[in-house]
Amino acid sequence: MAIETAAPLEDELGDVLEKAMRCAELSEEALGGLAGVATEKIRDAIDYRYDFTLDEISRLAVFLGLNEVGLAALASGHYPLPEIGGLPFCLYPLHTPHGIGVANAYILADCGTSRGVLFDAGAGAEVLLRAWPAGIRHLDAVFITHPETEHVGGLAEVQRRFGPVPVFGPVGAAIPGAMALAEGSRMKLGPLEVETLATPGHAEAHNCYLVRATGLWSARAVLISGDILFAGSVGGPFFCGEQLKLHLTRLLGLPESTVVAPGHGPLTTIKNERTFNPFVV
Repeated sequence: MAIETAAPLEDELGDVLEKAMRCAELSEEALGGLAGVATEKIRDAIDYRYDFTLDEISRLAVFLGLNEVGLAALASGHYPLPEIGGLPFCLYPLHTPHGIGVANAYILADCGTSRGVLFDAGAGAEVLLRAWPAGIRHLDAVFITHPETEHVGGLAEVQRRFGPVPVFGPVGAAIPGAMALAEGSRMKLGPLEVETLATPGHAEAHNCYLVRATGLWSARAVLISGDILFAGSVGGPFFCGEQLKLHLTRLLGLPESTVVAPGHGPLTTIKNERTFNPFVV
Protein backbone atom coordinates (compact mmCIF):
# COMPACT_ATOMS: atom_id res chain seq x y z
CA MET A 1 0.00 0.00 0.00
CA ALA A 2 1.34 3.45 -0.89
CA ILE A 3 0.11 6.84 0.19
CA GLU A 4 1.23 9.44 -2.34
CA THR A 5 0.78 13.17 -2.50
CA ALA A 6 1.58 15.20 -5.59
CA ALA A 7 5.27 15.84 -6.20
CA PRO A 8 6.67 17.56 -9.27
CA LEU A 9 9.32 15.95 -11.42
CA GLU A 10 12.77 16.86 -10.18
CA ASP A 11 14.01 17.74 -13.68
CA GLU A 12 12.45 19.40 -16.69
CA LEU A 13 13.70 19.11 -20.26
CA GLY A 14 16.30 21.85 -19.76
CA ASP A 15 17.77 20.13 -16.71
CA VAL A 16 18.08 16.86 -18.59
CA LEU A 17 19.75 18.54 -21.55
CA GLU A 18 22.20 20.32 -19.26
CA LYS A 19 23.12 17.11 -17.40
CA ALA A 20 23.49 15.19 -20.66
CA MET A 21 25.71 17.90 -22.18
CA ARG A 22 27.90 17.81 -19.07
CA CYS A 23 28.24 14.04 -19.35
CA ALA A 24 29.01 14.28 -23.07
CA GLU A 25 31.35 17.26 -22.53
CA LEU A 26 29.48 19.27 -25.14
CA SER A 27 28.78 23.00 -25.10
CA GLU A 28 25.52 24.48 -26.39
CA GLU A 29 27.35 25.54 -29.55
CA ALA A 30 28.92 22.13 -30.12
CA LEU A 31 25.64 20.29 -29.56
CA GLY A 32 23.78 22.69 -31.83
CA GLY A 33 26.31 22.17 -34.60
CA LEU A 34 26.14 18.39 -34.36
CA ALA A 35 22.35 18.19 -34.14
CA GLY A 36 21.55 21.01 -36.53
CA VAL A 37 19.64 22.91 -33.84
CA ALA A 38 20.03 26.64 -33.23
CA THR A 39 22.24 27.34 -30.22
CA GLU A 40 19.71 29.88 -28.95
CA LYS A 41 17.02 27.22 -28.85
CA ILE A 42 19.24 25.04 -26.65
CA ARG A 43 20.02 27.95 -24.36
CA ASP A 44 16.33 28.84 -24.14
CA ALA A 45 15.54 25.23 -23.17
CA ILE A 46 18.07 25.33 -20.35
CA ASP A 47 16.19 28.44 -19.18
CA TYR A 48 12.94 26.41 -19.33
CA ARG A 49 11.65 27.91 -22.58
CA TYR A 50 11.05 25.05 -25.02
CA ASP A 51 10.50 25.51 -28.74
CA PHE A 52 11.77 22.32 -30.36
CA THR A 53 10.18 20.37 -33.16
CA LEU A 54 9.90 16.60 -32.76
CA ASP A 55 12.62 16.21 -35.38
CA GLU A 56 14.94 18.47 -33.37
CA ILE A 57 14.20 16.48 -30.19
CA SER A 58 15.09 13.31 -32.12
CA ARG A 59 18.42 14.72 -33.28
CA LEU A 60 19.30 16.04 -29.82
CA ALA A 61 18.58 12.60 -28.37
CA VAL A 62 20.88 10.95 -30.90
CA PHE A 63 23.87 13.20 -30.22
CA LEU A 64 23.39 13.19 -26.45
CA GLY A 65 22.82 9.43 -26.27
CA LEU A 66 19.36 9.87 -24.73
CA ASN A 67 16.09 7.96 -24.92
CA GLU A 68 14.09 9.83 -27.57
CA VAL A 69 10.69 8.71 -26.27
CA GLY A 70 11.40 9.97 -22.76
CA LEU A 71 12.97 13.20 -24.00
CA ALA A 72 9.93 13.94 -26.16
CA ALA A 73 7.64 13.21 -23.21
CA LEU A 74 9.51 15.74 -21.08
CA ALA A 75 9.38 18.29 -23.90
CA SER A 76 5.59 17.87 -24.10
CA GLY A 77 5.17 18.26 -20.33
CA HIS A 78 3.59 14.80 -20.07
CA TYR A 79 6.19 12.40 -18.69
CA PRO A 80 4.38 9.10 -17.95
CA LEU A 81 4.17 7.97 -14.33
CA PRO A 82 2.87 4.58 -13.18
CA GLU A 83 0.22 3.84 -10.61
CA ILE A 84 1.80 2.61 -7.39
CA GLY A 85 0.17 -0.20 -5.44
CA GLY A 86 0.46 -3.80 -4.38
CA LEU A 87 3.06 -3.29 -1.66
CA PRO A 88 3.14 -5.71 1.29
CA PHE A 89 3.67 -2.79 3.71
CA CYS A 90 2.77 0.90 3.93
CA LEU A 91 4.90 3.53 2.24
CA TYR A 92 4.54 7.13 3.41
CA PRO A 93 6.32 9.73 1.21
CA LEU A 94 7.25 12.88 3.15
CA HIS A 95 7.74 15.74 0.67
CA THR A 96 9.66 18.72 2.08
CA PRO A 97 10.12 21.94 0.06
CA HIS A 98 13.61 22.39 -1.37
CA GLY A 99 14.34 25.18 -3.84
CA ILE A 100 11.65 25.11 -6.54
CA GLY A 101 11.03 21.40 -5.97
CA VAL A 102 10.88 18.94 -3.10
CA ALA A 103 13.24 16.69 -1.18
CA ASN A 104 11.79 13.38 -0.11
CA ALA A 105 11.97 11.31 3.03
CA TYR A 106 10.02 8.08 3.46
CA ILE A 107 8.55 6.02 6.26
CA LEU A 108 7.97 2.31 5.64
CA ALA A 109 5.83 0.47 8.16
CA ASP A 110 3.63 -2.54 8.76
CA CYS A 111 0.18 -1.17 7.90
CA GLY A 112 -1.99 -0.46 10.90
CA THR A 113 0.88 -0.21 13.38
CA SER A 114 2.48 2.83 14.99
CA ARG A 115 6.08 1.75 14.31
CA GLY A 116 8.09 2.51 11.20
CA VAL A 117 11.51 2.96 9.64
CA LEU A 118 12.57 6.39 8.31
CA PHE A 119 14.66 6.82 5.16
CA ASP A 120 16.34 10.23 4.92
CA ALA A 121 15.25 13.14 7.07
CA GLY A 122 14.08 15.90 4.76
CA ALA A 123 15.18 19.48 4.27
CA GLY A 124 14.39 20.61 7.81
CA ALA A 125 12.69 19.60 11.03
CA GLU A 126 9.61 21.82 10.73
CA VAL A 127 8.70 20.80 7.19
CA LEU A 128 9.45 17.14 7.87
CA LEU A 129 7.21 16.99 10.92
CA ARG A 130 4.47 18.85 9.05
CA ALA A 131 4.40 15.97 6.54
CA TRP A 132 4.68 13.28 9.23
CA PRO A 133 1.87 10.66 9.29
CA ALA A 134 -0.09 10.96 12.54
CA GLY A 135 -0.19 7.21 13.07
CA ILE A 136 3.59 6.75 13.23
CA ARG A 137 4.72 7.41 16.81
CA HIS A 138 7.77 5.15 17.09
CA LEU A 139 10.83 4.60 14.90
CA ASP A 140 12.92 1.44 14.79
CA ALA A 141 15.75 2.98 12.72
CA VAL A 142 16.76 5.81 10.40
CA PHE A 143 18.67 5.20 7.15
CA ILE A 144 20.39 8.09 5.34
CA THR A 145 21.25 7.83 1.64
CA HIS A 146 23.84 10.64 1.65
CA PRO A 147 24.69 13.62 3.83
CA GLU A 148 23.46 16.54 1.72
CA THR A 149 21.54 19.11 3.76
CA GLU A 150 18.13 18.43 2.18
CA HIS A 151 18.38 14.76 3.18
CA VAL A 152 19.53 15.17 6.79
CA GLY A 153 17.95 18.51 7.76
CA GLY A 154 15.41 17.02 10.18
CA LEU A 155 17.63 14.31 11.65
CA ALA A 156 18.52 16.00 14.95
CA GLU A 157 14.87 16.77 15.71
CA VAL A 158 13.82 13.21 14.82
CA GLN A 159 16.39 11.87 17.26
CA ARG A 160 15.20 14.28 19.94
CA ARG A 161 11.51 13.45 19.49
CA PHE A 162 11.75 9.71 19.09
CA GLY A 163 14.47 8.97 21.61
CA PRO A 164 17.57 6.85 21.03
CA VAL A 165 16.93 5.68 17.46
CA PRO A 166 19.78 3.91 15.62
CA VAL A 167 20.93 5.86 12.57
CA PHE A 168 22.69 4.28 9.59
CA GLY A 169 24.42 5.82 6.59
CA PRO A 170 27.08 5.29 3.93
CA VAL A 171 30.70 4.51 4.69
CA GLY A 172 32.62 7.79 4.85
CA ALA A 173 29.59 10.01 5.39
CA ALA A 174 29.95 12.68 8.06
CA ILE A 175 26.63 12.07 9.83
CA PRO A 176 26.83 12.58 13.61
CA GLY A 177 26.07 9.37 15.48
CA ALA A 178 25.46 7.29 12.36
CA MET A 179 26.76 3.74 11.95
CA ALA A 180 28.26 2.98 8.54
CA LEU A 181 26.64 0.36 6.32
CA ALA A 182 28.72 -1.18 3.56
CA GLU A 183 27.66 -2.91 0.36
CA GLY A 184 25.54 -6.01 0.93
CA SER A 185 24.61 -5.32 4.54
CA ARG A 186 21.20 -6.80 5.43
CA MET A 187 19.10 -5.87 8.43
CA LYS A 188 15.72 -7.16 9.63
CA LEU A 189 13.47 -4.64 11.35
CA GLY A 190 10.09 -6.14 12.18
CA PRO A 191 8.29 -6.82 8.90
CA LEU A 192 11.03 -5.20 6.80
CA GLU A 193 14.38 -6.38 5.51
CA VAL A 194 16.74 -3.61 4.37
CA GLU A 195 19.62 -4.39 2.01
CA THR A 196 22.34 -1.79 1.47
CA LEU A 197 23.59 -0.98 -2.03
CA ALA A 198 26.72 1.20 -2.05
CA THR A 199 26.19 3.62 -4.95
CA PRO A 200 28.76 6.43 -5.13
CA GLY A 201 28.52 8.74 -8.13
CA HIS A 202 26.27 11.65 -7.24
CA ALA A 203 28.18 11.85 -3.97
CA GLU A 204 31.26 9.98 -2.81
CA ALA A 205 29.35 8.57 0.19
CA HIS A 206 25.98 7.39 -1.11
CA ASN A 207 23.82 4.35 -0.39
CA CYS A 208 20.58 3.11 -1.86
CA TYR A 209 18.39 0.78 0.18
CA LEU A 210 16.35 -2.12 -1.16
CA VAL A 211 13.44 -2.85 1.18
CA ARG A 212 11.52 -6.12 1.09
CA ALA A 213 8.89 -7.70 3.29
CA THR A 214 10.59 -10.18 5.61
CA GLY A 215 10.11 -13.70 4.27
CA LEU A 216 8.14 -12.55 1.21
CA TRP A 217 10.81 -12.57 -1.49
CA SER A 218 8.28 -12.70 -4.32
CA ALA A 219 6.43 -9.60 -3.07
CA ARG A 220 6.97 -6.14 -4.53
CA ALA A 221 10.04 -4.33 -3.14
CA VAL A 222 10.88 -0.66 -2.69
CA LEU A 223 14.16 0.93 -3.77
CA ILE A 224 15.12 4.04 -1.81
CA SER A 225 17.23 5.50 -4.61
CA GLY A 226 18.48 8.75 -3.07
CA ASP A 227 19.97 11.00 -5.74
CA ILE A 228 20.94 8.29 -8.23
CA LEU A 229 17.66 7.61 -10.06
CA PHE A 230 14.67 9.94 -10.39
CA ALA A 231 11.44 9.71 -12.34
CA GLY A 232 12.51 11.07 -15.73
CA SER A 233 16.11 11.82 -14.85
CA VAL A 234 19.18 10.98 -12.78
CA GLY A 235 21.15 12.79 -10.12
CA GLY A 236 23.96 15.15 -11.03
CA PRO A 237 27.34 13.35 -11.32
CA PHE A 238 29.03 15.62 -8.78
CA PHE A 239 31.49 12.96 -7.56
CA CYS A 240 31.99 10.62 -10.53
CA GLY A 241 29.90 10.35 -13.68
CA GLU A 242 31.24 6.92 -14.61
CA GLN A 243 30.35 5.46 -11.23
CA LEU A 244 26.88 7.03 -11.39
CA LYS A 245 26.29 5.37 -14.78
CA LEU A 246 27.57 2.04 -13.45
CA HIS A 247 25.23 2.08 -10.47
CA LEU A 248 22.30 3.34 -12.56
CA THR A 249 22.68 0.26 -14.78
CA ARG A 250 22.83 -1.91 -11.68
CA LEU A 251 19.64 -0.43 -10.20
CA LEU A 252 17.78 -0.83 -13.48
CA GLY A 253 18.59 -4.54 -13.34
CA LEU A 254 16.28 -4.96 -10.34
CA PRO A 255 12.87 -6.61 -10.92
CA GLU A 256 10.66 -4.34 -13.05
CA SER A 257 7.92 -4.29 -10.40
CA THR A 258 10.24 -2.60 -7.89
CA VAL A 259 8.88 0.75 -6.70
CA VAL A 260 11.47 3.53 -6.89
CA ALA A 261 11.29 6.06 -4.04
CA PRO A 262 13.74 8.80 -5.10
CA GLY A 263 15.31 11.62 -3.12
CA HIS A 264 13.46 14.16 -5.30
CA GLY A 265 10.29 14.01 -7.38
CA PRO A 266 7.47 11.45 -7.53
CA LEU A 267 7.43 7.70 -7.04
CA THR A 268 8.04 5.56 -10.09
CA THR A 269 9.00 1.97 -10.95
CA ILE A 270 11.97 0.22 -12.47
CA LYS A 271 9.79 -0.79 -15.43
CA ASN A 272 8.69 2.79 -16.06
CA GLU A 273 12.22 4.16 -15.97
CA ARG A 274 13.61 1.40 -18.19
CA THR A 275 11.00 2.47 -20.76
CA PHE A 276 10.92 6.26 -20.50
CA ASN A 277 13.87 7.68 -18.56
CA PRO A 278 15.88 9.82 -21.02
CA PHE A 279 19.17 8.50 -19.64
CA VAL A 280 18.24 4.86 -20.23
CA VAL A 281 18.97 3.73 -23.78
